[in-house]
Amino acid sequence: MTNLPPELRQVLRGLALNRTPGWNFPGNFLDLSFDEVGADSARLSIEPGPHCLDAAGEVSLGALAVLADIGLAAGMRHQVGLDTRMATVTMSLQLTGARREGRLESSGRFEGFIDGIAGRQGLARSEIRAGGTLVATAGGSFMALGNREGTPPLPMRRRGVDGVPQPLAAAELRADEVPVYERALAALERGPGSFIERFWGHLPRASGRGAECDFENGLHVGNRVGHTQGGLTFALAGVTGAAALGPAWRLTGISAWYVSPGTGARLRALAEVVHEGRLTAVCRSRVQDEEGRAVLEAMTQHSRATAR
Repeated sequence: MTNLPPELRQVLRGLALNRTPGWNFPGNFLDLSFDEVGADSARLSIEPGPHCLDAAGEVSLGALAVLADIGLAAGMRHQVGLDTRMATVTMSLQLTGARREGRLESSGRFEGFIDGIAGRQGLARSEIRAGGTLVATAGGSFMALGNREGTPPLPMRRRGVDGVPQPLAAAELRADEVPVYERALAALERGPGSFIERFWGHLPRASGRGAECDFENGLHVGNRVGHTQGGLTFALAGVTGAAALGPAWRLTGISAWYVSPGTGARLRALAEVVHEGRLTAVCRSRVQDEEGRAVLEAMTQHSRATAR
């Protein structure tokens, strides 16, 4: 086990953590830590490694979006309960342009429930820092849906406090875990993007005045009820919008509206350029299921890049 590539070690450790019911593999794979969760606030963090870096060597948009999504929702947990399923309704992310290097930490606050509507829809905001530098601000709304599936309470693990299991051996894997391991092996092979971009399937293709990205569903990207994890759906729209414009532009903001759960064997993201000006640009991204039904609608904002 000591000779395993760090990326594969992280996957096998994530699978070991995932055997404790109540959470999802993406969070376990990232070893996301609930460092401090109060009645109306939450501080969560990720310690980056080769497993979650993009091709530019910084924390991938997918990992950032998972942290943002879970970090925003965590501040509501004491209001709705640890076993309640919470669905992301809207999420926005504004990027500062600072490189995402070093410990990534989300500090968020619950801002109350929306009045005068059926259901309990809460609002939250957060700031995300990398190595102490502000890299993004986030906002979102979440609907508390109860717990019809009987999901176990969310285990809020804290890094350095709760024990870390040893990575599973390949021979120990269950049938549902084998595809995750095989996908990780394939992602270690050379190809476009980085390990995490290949593993999660955030590999969009430019096409005319737009871009598209085919995305395989499964345990490796699933939430605790088997739908695509909301942060990864959000990032899918973001990277596809960025691909529509190309490297001359920097992604600086994403606003997304969640329409339906990400279910089925595959999702597909489609992006089109709405505006391309001298300094700013805007794209529209849509994530849909195999039947063409909308899963997420998003607008991405871009600014012309300078040499780095």
